Amino acid sequence: MSTDPDISLSSYDEDQGSKLIRKAKEAQFVPIGMAGFAAIVAYGLCKLKSRGNTKMSVHLIHMRVAAQGFVAGAVTVGTGYSMYWEYWAKPKP
Repeated sequence: MSTDPDISLSSYDEDQGSKLIRKAKEAQFVPIGMAGFAAIVAYGLCKLKSRGNTKMSVHLIHMRVAAQGFVAGAVTVGTGYSMYWEYWAKPKP
């Protein structure tokens, strides 16, 4: 079995930055979900000092659940949006 060094698969040549840009163009809710996740985590970390008498583990769990909920909501809305345009909003031939 010989391999030709001139033949390369595009999926192997793609680095992480270009993969993220391609995903963002395919599904516009990916960067929205990532930005929301980062914003919720940043807000939770800023509120870490003023959490009152709440245990740190409980505060971190609430922050994680909120961030995951935002991402799951963004994926759900994005899927619903694409399904709407794929199946219902298309003009009938």
